[in-house]
Amino acid sequence: MHTSLLFIGTTLFWGLTWLAIKFQLGNVAPEWSIVYRFVIASAIFFLYAAWRKLNLRYSLNTHAWMALQGILMFSINYILVYFAETTLTSGLVALLFSTAALFTVIFAALLLRIPLRLNVLLGALLGIGGLALIFQPEMQGVELDGAQLSGVLLTLGAAVSVGLGNNTAARNQRHDIPVVQTNAYSMLYGAAFTALVALLRGLPPSLDFAPGYLLSLAYLALFGSVFAFWMYLTLLGRIDPGRAGYVAVMVPLVAIFMSVLFEDLRLGLLQLGGVGLVLLGNVLAQRK
Repeated sequence: MHTSLLFIGTTLFWGLTWLAIKFQLGNVAPEWSIVYRFVIASAIFFLYAAWRKLNLRYSLNTHAWMALQGILMFSINYILVYFAETTLTSGLVALLFSTAALFTVIFAALLLRIPLRLNVLLGALLGIGGLALIFQPEMQGVELDGAQLSGVLLTLGAAVSVGLGNNTAARNQRHDIPVVQTNAYSMLYGAAFTALVALLRGLPPSLDFAPGYLLSLAYLALFGSVFAFWMYLTLLGRIDPGRAGYVAVMVPLVAIFMSVLFEDLRLGLLQLGGVGLVLLGNVLAQRK
C-alpha cells in the first residue's frame, strides 16, 4: 500500500473512533471496553499469523519490548483519556491529546537519535494551533480548578504515553519485529494490563448486549484497531515517528467533520481557519 494511503487510512479509521466510543460509554466500565477491544483485535492478529504460518516464538527480551509497546500504546493512553473526559469537554481533550505529535518528535530525537527536523516541529505546532482555533468555543469559560486541572494533566499524560509508544514501536521495527506479530502480542499485553488496572480499582467484568455497544465494539476492534494499527505501524516503518505522529493532529479534524455531518455542528470562519492551519501543518510536516 502506498505510504500516503497508509496515512490517510489510519487518520480516517481513528477519526471515526471518536464517534464509535460514544456508544461505549454507559453501562460498562471504560477499562473493560478497552480490554474487549484489544483482546478481539489481538485474537484476529493471532489467527492471521497462524493461517499464514508466521513465526510466533520470540525471546523474553523481545516479549518485554512488545509488552512495553502494548502498555504504552494500547492501555495507559486510553485509560487516561477516558478518565480525562469525565472532567473536560471532548474538544479540549482532543486538542491536548494532539500534543502527542510534539512528544513523538521530541522523544524520537532523545531516544532514537533521529535528527530534530524543523519542518516537522513547525508543522506539529501549526496543526496544534489550528486545533486550538477549532475548539476555541469549548475552551471559553474553562477554569483550571482541581478537577479540570487533573483532566488536563491526565490528557497530557496520555499524549506522553503515545509519544513513548510510537518510539517504542519504531525501535521494535528497527529490530525486525514484524508488524503482525507485534500487534498480536502487544495488544494482548495491553489488554492484560488494563484488566489488571480495572480489577485493582474493584471493577468486575461486565458486558452490554445493546446493539449500539456491540456494533461500536466491532468497529473499534476491527477497523479502529486491526486495520488502523496495522496501517499506522507499517507507516512508522517507512517514515520517521515524527512525521507519522502527525496523525494525532489530523484525527480530531476527521472527528470534527463527522460532527458536521451527523451532529449538525456548524463551523465559523475561525474554525475554518483552524482547519486550514491543520492542513498546512500536515503539508509542512510531510515535506522531505
